[in-house]
Amino acid sequence: MTTTERELYNGDKIPILGLGTYRMRTIEELRPVVYEAIRSGYRLIDSATVYRNERVLGQILKEVFKDPSFGLQRKDLFITSKLSPQDQGFDACYRAVNESLEKFELEYFDLYLIHWPGTSKKKLLDPINEENRTNSYKALEKLYNEGKVKHIGISNYTEKHLSYLLSVCTVIPHVHQFELHPCLYQPGILDLCHKHNIQIQAYSSLGEGSLINGDIELDCLKSIAQKLNTSTALVLLRWAVQHGWIIIPKSKTTSRIQENAKVLSFEIPEDDMKLLDNIHTYEPHRFCWDPTGVF
Repeated sequence: MTTTERELYNGDKIPILGLGTYRMRTIEELRPVVYEAIRSGYRLIDSATVYRNERVLGQILKEVFKDPSFGLQRKDLFITSKLSPQDQGFDACYRAVNESLEKFELEYFDLYLIHWPGTSKKKLLDPINEENRTNSYKALEKLYNEGKVKHIGISNYTEKHLSYLLSVCTVIPHVHQFELHPCLYQPGILDLCHKHNIQIQAYSSLGEGSLINGDIELDCLKSIAQKLNTSTALVLLRWAVQHGWIIIPKSKTTSRIQENAKVLSFEIPEDDMKLLDNIHTYEPHRFCWDPTGVF
């Protein structure tokens, strides 16, 4: 059985399995999903300002903490949110985090990330992008020192973006969240994170569904799933977990949430892991935001 947590460089723990909430906004969508995730053992909830669901999630979490059947307190859940690209810059970021805390009705976030290295309505090559995200991170460092965010980090940064941040920051990012699956396996950014003990959090592990719904045919993925008597989705999630990364799969169906929780109960043989590691060399795909052109 795989451990349910990873250790951050400061010794704190972060759950391996989290619930992604992208594209879910209403309480009708989110309540059954969050309830089932918690009952299935998920202890991390991932949100973002641009998801426009912070207030709804805050309401649901209040219900969870009040319901004795869950038996959970605030300290038992790891809550993440992320900065909108339109709130880049020191003052805007500082204000945005406090506004998100108000929406959630929380005193602190366990993790807060800069969602994107660019700034809304600015050209990709505009140098203001670097200045803004640097100042946003300084705001996160202030919030971290104030205790309003327990851990801080980044999302969708390239090697270039992260290398520069590491040269100027006073608090090394605890977490880097980016698109990561066998079709987008990026050794450079992975190595840089490992070098600085930055925990890696993979999103879009299923390639926005394209890796499991037949849009992209991956014969070795199918054969591994058949051999292990499991689903292709679980193989993709397990591949990430076995590499030591955190996962935040999202689903609107409670049955899939239950299934995803099984990711911690089996292992992929080493030879099959190597087959999955090699997919990006002949079937490369990016399904989400591409940050490579941002200055």
